[in-house]
Amino acid sequence: MIDVQHLYAGYDHDILHDLSFSVLKGEMFGVLGPNGSGKTTLLKAINGTLPGVRGDIAIQGRPITRMTAKETAREMAVLPQHHDVSFSTTVEQTVLIGRYPYQKGLFKQWTNEDYRIAEEVMEQTGVTQFRHQSLLSLSGGERQRVFLAQALAQKPGILLLDEPTNHLDFSYQKQMLDALKQWSLKNGLTVVAIFHDLNLASLYCDRLLLLDQGKVKALQEPEIVLNEQHLSAVYRSDIHVHAHPSFSKPFTNVVPSFNEDKPKSILSPDELDVSKERVYYKSRQPLKCYSSAVLHPGFGWFEEFINVQVDHSFRCDDPAGYLMTEAERWGCQIHRTVGMMTAADVEDVSTEFMENEDFTLLVVVTAGTGNAVDVVHGSSHIQETVPGTINTWVFIDGHLSEQAYAQSLMTATEAKVRALMDMGINDPVTGTAATGTSTDSVLIAGTQQGATLEYGGTISSLGRAVGPAVYKATKEAAARYLNRKEDGI
Repeated sequence: MIDVQHLYAGYDHDILHDLSFSVLKGEMFGVLGPNGSGKTTLLKAINGTLPGVRGDIAIQGRPITRMTAKETAREMAVLPQHHDVSFSTTVEQTVLIGRYPYQKGLFKQWTNEDYRIAEEVMEQTGVTQFRHQSLLSLSGGERQRVFLAQALAQKPGILLLDEPTNHLDFSYQKQMLDALKQWSLKNGLTVVAIFHDLNLASLYCDRLLLLDQGKVKALQEPEIVLNEQHLSAVYRSDIHVHAHPSFSKPFTNVVPSFNEDKPKSILSPDELDVSKERVYYKSRQPLKCYSSAVLHPGFGWFEEFINVQVDHSFRCDDPAGYLMTEAERWGCQIHRTVGMMTAADVEDVSTEFMENEDFTLLVVVTAGTGNAVDVVHGSSHIQETVPGTINTWVFIDGHLSEQAYAQSLMTATEAKVRALMDMGINDPVTGTAATGTSTDSVLIAGTQQGATLEYGGTISSLGRAVGPAVYKATKEAAARYLNRKEDGI
């Protein structure tokens, strides 16, 4: 659809240097780069409004230099970043200007077809309600949608957009980009758009062109272009890239460089508060957590942790809602709280605390074995939701990699299994060695400061601390549970 070869372009000097790339029909193609990298210059070169361009630009195989202004306008529409609005026209009149390339004869008048198309694109861009209002009376975001409607009224095969979400709030950004993507997929509209928001570009674009000082730094799918090495080098900032939580796309975030005073001693067993109803721990700062908790599972940043005791017969259709109610009753900030529940007596909680040169470790375990299960024979049990019995918290004062989170979770689980095996805990249904209970929960929480802990496997420095601590705490908590059971308490 668009073919650019060995492009040099600029104003009093070249800003773009030897750019070559192609854009396919129906592709949504994003252009990225910091200010001054040549993004807007590139769009002006493609639409033929920049003089002194060297190199070849072709639209559907035709050199743009051989196309008339009207021919270009029928093939390609442009939505610039800024519009000079100094005259008062209605929204409908502004949109109809997009039909100019199709007018014929000396006495140019809008046809029924022109009005039909204007109506269609105003509806698509959500500006129909403004049709009789002056353009000058609209907000910046509303004007942006009007000018998008004007561009679409040209019925182009190619749409060039310079920061299309500029001036738009979040909801209209999504609406516009959803519509553009839909037109691209269903109608074969080719979209070339400049983005400053890397995450929007990642979500909506098929391919990305990353410019650095007028040269191609990377040109590929978002998964390849949006990597930490490319982005940190081009934007001169510390940028982290992760998997998007809902789509198979990269997700970026900037890491601030300011210094924030943080408490030197973060973890302490003295902060643990145990009552007949719950185990409660409050960190002195938010911790990055990964857990199988009932309230706020998965990854997140939290600073309050509750493990609530419930009756063995407890059943609830909304356990997370129940924990929210309980947390509120104790004055917890819900958005900062991880919650678990257990049928074991929480006063039998066991803790292990350890300090070494690189990190501090606090392990907290509540344990009961009434619903012990051998993982190999899980199918022998009735599937039902019951309160968690062995709940394990592992707090680490150190900077954990994502690998360390996963490995620490495995190490803690292996230590729990070994503790049950050494205690001779069996699955009551099959009589075989139990590996846990049917609804165990585990939490790994890191302060993300201090020493970098890359690994958490069993023989890593972190794993050598986590494994024995979880093993010892699990045995102690389970033993207290069994003693209480034997005593009939």
